[in-house]
Amino acid sequence: MAGAVVREDGRVLAIRRADNGTWEPPGGVLELTETVEDGVRREVFEETGLRVQVERLTGVYKNVTRGVVALVFRCHPESGTEQLSEESTAVDWLTPNEVSERMGEVYAIRMLDALRNEAAPSIRTHDGQRWLDTQAAG
Repeated sequence: MAGAVVREDGRVLAIRRADNGTWEPPGGVLELTETVEDGVRREVFEETGLRVQVERLTGVYKNVTRGVVALVFRCHPESGTEQLSEESTAVDWLTPNEVSERMGEVYAIRMLDALRNEAAPSIRTHDGQRWLDTQAAG
């Protein structure tokens, strides 16, 4: 799961991952005993130093090659200061255009879906590199 943290000015928070150098939304894997919302808050804080409020689910994304399903939640920042972690070599607030320029396709669309003001979450599938569909639910 991941947090698409959106500021009032419409910029969205992204990290450059330490392990592979790609720009992605902050996120990770749930711990056994935590709720989904608690996991989103924990992962965003661990990777960026920001505390967030989880607003809503914006997308469900299945990687058909690996059999992994990712959930993305729109969040807004509450407190803290951006900082690096063992998992991130950069933390930045990106415009929608910068999201498209810096992120690979399978991560950029997750962030762009979170910026849309749709009531229903997007449901999409990909092969790890490219989207196999372009339709959003709703």
